[in-house]
Amino acid sequence: MSNLPQSLSLNVPFGAGPSGVVPGGAGSAPAANKDRKMASAEQLVLDLSNTELRENALLELSKKRELFQDLAPLLWNSFGTIAALLQEIVSIYPMLSPPTLNPAQSNRVCNALALLQCVASHPETRMLFLKAHIPLYLYPFLNTGSKTRPFEYLRLTSLGVIGALVKVDDTEVISFLLSTEIIPLCLRTMEMGSELSKTVATFIVQKILLDELGLDYICTTAERFFAVGRVLAHMVAVLAEQPSPRLLKHIIRCYLRLADNPRACEALRHCLPDMLRDGTFSACLREDPTTRRWLQQLLSIVGGNRVSPLQSGGGFEHMMVN
Repeated sequence: MSNLPQSLSLNVPFGAGPSGVVPGGAGSAPAANKDRKMASAEQLVLDLSNTELRENALLELSKKRELFQDLAPLLWNSFGTIAALLQEIVSIYPMLSPPTLNPAQSNRVCNALALLQCVASHPETRMLFLKAHIPLYLYPFLNTGSKTRPFEYLRLTSLGVIGALVKVDDTEVISFLLSTEIIPLCLRTMEMGSELSKTVATFIVQKILLDELGLDYICTTAERFFAVGRVLAHMVAVLAEQPSPRLLKHIIRCYLRLADNPRACEALRHCLPDMLRDGTFSACLREDPTTRRWLQQLLSIVGGNRVSPLQSGGGFEHMMVN
């Protein structure tokens, strides 16, 4: 540790200009405050490489990550830091099956995941993060079946990292995710997760669908379309008993986007849940004009009344029969 430089960036002090001088001037109070914050951030990042200091560093950095400007490049470019975060993630794999993860272990790894979300969100590090295939390290957390709080917290925080990737529209991100098992993993969470986890997972599926590549992928085969449609329909049925306007908004947007595909639209004419047609959610959507408009558009496209498979024809049902 004593041989490591005080600054963790590759060439010049973090935040410095081409001349190596931090902008702002020594007499500037805001600049001095910024210098102190960055010095604190650098020390905490340095502590991540020390196993004895790591837990506290994870906690402090995750709590204060919004205060540290350009923390993501600092994390990415500092020696051994990403490896330390991945070590935290891999270390709890044995606790996933059988499920023995305790709250302290869950909190610690979620602090590491929060820092990875910071890296996934930053424009300078997002694609580097993706090209290193780091999201794959999170997939075991999304594949867990336990509904206990430690596992739910782990699932939700992992989804937050993926959500940070898809939040910015980028076909390259969607292409990478589609080459992995992200759709089945999100569908799994949409079925068995908490309301918040379901909401984030549905948001991820929505963002994938909104990309042409994602829509084509899901509508290429009947099996993929009906896998998504079955889970969405199940969620609608659950929401009729336990309403969640935020979750319902994402579900309706997914249906509306599916309707942009001609074969999917034909299938939706008879498999769209009746509860979306009969006013079940009128009260739930009373304060949400945007979602009400989406639902009206959806019903206008697919028809307000259920159509039998024989009447629709030419959609996915034809593929399934043959």
